[in-house]
Amino acid sequence: MPSDDDILDLIRRDPALAELLWNVCEFDLSRGDHGEPVRLSSGLALDGVAGDFTGGTFFLCGDHRKARPVLYASSEGQAGLIGQSLAEALEIMVGLPSWWDCVSFSGSGDLEVMRTTAGHLGHDELKNEPEIGAQRVRLATALDLQLAPVPVLLARLHAAVSATEPDFVLTVETGETYESLFGPWLPSRNPLWR
Repeated sequence: MPSDDDILDLIRRDPALAELLWNVCEFDLSRGDHGEPVRLSSGLALDGVAGDFTGGTFFLCGDHRKARPVLYASSEGQAGLIGQSLAEALEIMVGLPSWWDCVSFSGSGDLEVMRTTAGHLGHDELKNEPEIGAQRVRLATALDLQLAPVPVLLARLHAAVSATEPDFVLTVETGETYESLFGPWLPSRNPLWR
């Protein structure tokens, strides 16, 4: 598995790869500034490396080494781990349709609810973006990532978010903490999925 730095270097050197990564995952290396000072509950270092179109930020946690945990912080005040390395986080983001919605519509972290949500999202994605599967394969090949089945990726995402506490809770200067990435909603909240 490639190191975090190897992956970041590869993306920085290849504008076409960076654009494909943006199209598939909304992962943009030019958006690493979170916009407000934050820190981890454990005091581990945070390195903002990318952002998405909603204003969320992807952080590498801890001191430089081959692989560091990846924490995602939304612009709406949710944060949590999404992988134990950049490669693992990108495998989840590349292979899992709408990973953010899978945790948002998780019934507060219920893996079975996440599976139901992923089923709805996968169906929507095939209907609305039929070319996305081929783009995912190209991206995984270019980054030397493994495309695991959706149930495996859901289990990895669930395990990562569940491991956020106690050391990876994101806080602001006033001491307030970000909420969990696990949203309270059920798939039935979306009228199109009923």
